[in-house]
Amino acid sequence: MQGVKRKLVYVTAYELIGMTISALGLALLSGTAPTTTGPLSVIITTIAVCWNFIWNTLFEWWESRQASRTRTVKRRILHAVGFQLTLVIFLIPLIAWWMEITLVQAFLLDMALIVIIPCYTFIYNWAFDKLFGVPASAQPEVESAAR
Repeated sequence: MQGVKRKLVYVTAYELIGMTISALGLALLSGTAPTTTGPLSVIITTIAVCWNFIWNTLFEWWESRQASRTRTVKRRILHAVGFQLTLVIFLIPLIAWWMEITLVQAFLLDMALIVIIPCYTFIYNWAFDKLFGVPASAQPEVESAAR
């Protein structure tokens, strides 16, 4: 599976699982009910879906221009950590506003997710690639038979 279809399947499954992790994690950490954190998780997921699509497009563009296009552990870690750190820029202010807490409190509340989500992302990406194969950007270039 390649292209837009791959990205849509990837993002949909990733975010549904991620939304569940976020809703339950935020409820547990904040001591509030999932009815409070559930809608927040839907908003977080919407932002994450959009950013995930953009992030993967940018990452695959970068990856396709590298001398080695193999998805090494180092590259997978870079992908997972980069996604999470850039996503935090969008989420901390949202969490602070939604839960009526300071940015520092929102950051502290989000710390567990900042650790858990990259681990989840790494495992999910590995499993997704095993299930569906790696994208064209991570496949070695095949030399043309005409050469």
